[in-house]
Amino acid sequence: MTPLPMRKLEPTYGSDQHGLVWGYRFLPNQPGQPITSEAVTELFAALDAAESGEFVWLHVSLSNSASEPWLRQCLTLPDSFYESLHTDIGSTRLEQDADALVAVIHDVLFDSTFDSSAVATSTLCIAPRLLISARLRPLRSVDRLRAAVRAGHVFRSPVELLAHLLRDQADVLVDILRRTTTRVDQIEDRLLADRLATSRTELGTLRRVLVRLQRLLAPEPAALFRLLNRPPEWISSEDVQDLQQAAEEFSAAVGDSIALVERVKLLQEEMAARVNEQTNRTLFVLTVVTVLALPINLVAGLFGMNVGGIPLAEDRFGFFVIIAVLLALTALLAYLSFGRHSNRH
Repeated sequence: MTPLPMRKLEPTYGSDQHGLVWGYRFLPNQPGQPITSEAVTELFAALDAAESGEFVWLHVSLSNSASEPWLRQCLTLPDSFYESLHTDIGSTRLEQDADALVAVIHDVLFDSTFDSSAVATSTLCIAPRLLISARLRPLRSVDRLRAAVRAGHVFRSPVELLAHLLRDQADVLVDILRRTTTRVDQIEDRLLADRLATSRTELGTLRRVLVRLQRLLAPEPAALFRLLNRPPEWISSEDVQDLQQAAEEFSAAVGDSIALVERVKLLQEEMAARVNEQTNRTLFVLTVVTVLALPINLVAGLFGMNVGGIPLAEDRFGFFVIIAVLLALTALLAYLSFGRHSNRH
C-alpha cells in the first residue's frame, strides 16, 4: 500500500490562511453576522456601491505572516496604519489620517513585576464602513468587544465599536487602580501601626508601575481632543458623543491614578521620615552610652599605667573614692545628655 503524502502544516495562530481571526458584517439596526475571508473582496465591492449604513469589522492576527499581504491586496488602508504595525510600544493614541482614523490600544497583565512583555497591542484602522483591528497576541478588551457582538449587541458604526474599546481600556485602568488602592491601604495601615515591615522598594515599584500604566493605557490628550474638536465629516454627532464619554472616563481614571501616585509618594516620604527618626534615636542612644562610659575609660587608662606617683595608691579607701568620683561624673554627664534632649522635645 502506497503511503499517502504528508501535507505540510502551516501555523495560522488562531486565524485562517489569510490571517483573519474573525469578521463581522453589520447591517443597520441588526446584530453582527460572521463572514469569512473569501467573502471580503465581494463584500467590499458591494459596500462601495451601497448607500446604507452597513459596515464590516475584520480582526487579523499579525502572528500569521499572510495577514499583512492579504490586507494590502484586498483593502486600501493608510500607510500610517501599516507603519503602526511595526512600531515600538508607546502610549495609546488615536490619530486622523485623511478620511480614516488610526488607533493603537494596549492591554496589560498587571502585577508587581510589570514590564513590556506583559503588554499586548492592537492597531486599528477606522473608516466610514470599515474597522480593521490587527494584533500580535490576544487582547482582553478586543475579546470583550467580540463577546458583546456575539451576544447580539447592535452597533451603528465603526466609531461606536472604537468607543466601546476605549471604555474597556478605561475599565482596565480603573480595575488596576482598585487593586493598587487596596494594597496601598494595607501598607498605610501597617505604617500607622508602627509596623515598618513593608519595604520601601514595594512602594517604589507600585509608583513606577502606575506611571508606566498611565503612559500605556491613557490616550494622548492632545490628539484625542483635536479629533473631538474637529472630527471627520463622516463621523456622526452620536459617535462624537460616544468618543467624548470614553475620553471623560479615561480622564477620570487618569486623575485617580495621578492622585494615587501622589499618595504613594507621601507614604514613601512618611516611611523615610520614620526610618530616619528611628536611626537618629539609635545613634543618640549609642552616643549617650559612649559619653557615659568616657569617665571610667579615662580613669582606667590613667590608673592602669605602671608608673610611680599614682594618687591614692596607698590609701585603703582610694578605690571607693575613685568609684564615687566616677559615679558623680557619670551622673552629671547623664543629666546633661538626657536633660538637653528632653528640653529639645
